[in-house]
Amino acid sequence: MTYALVRRRPGAAHLDLPTFAHATGLHPELVRRFTVLGLLEPVEDARGEWWYPVAQVSAAARIQRLRAGFSLNYAAVGLVADLLDRIAALEADLRSRRSGE
Repeated sequence: MTYALVRRRPGAAHLDLPTFAHATGLHPELVRRFTVLGLLEPVEDARGEWWYPVAQVSAAARIQRLRAGFSLNYAAVGLVADLLDRIAALEADLRSRRSGE
């Protein structure tokens, strides 16, 4: 299995659904499912269309790695991703406290 790596295009802060799906190698319906489940967080415009921040490309890759590596269902992927984010925040806080001593 391969995971998409996408370079930032100058001025491309957000990607529309088809572009995001292509960039991540995911089917657009799967991107929609991840969004509805809260695994991806797009910005909604005035017309109700979703625009994905470029940073969400790495979130999509993380979802794919967790699914493939641990055979997790989507609910578990969300939980594990949330816990990994919390661990990273705690570790960053600990590092900043240690460097401030």
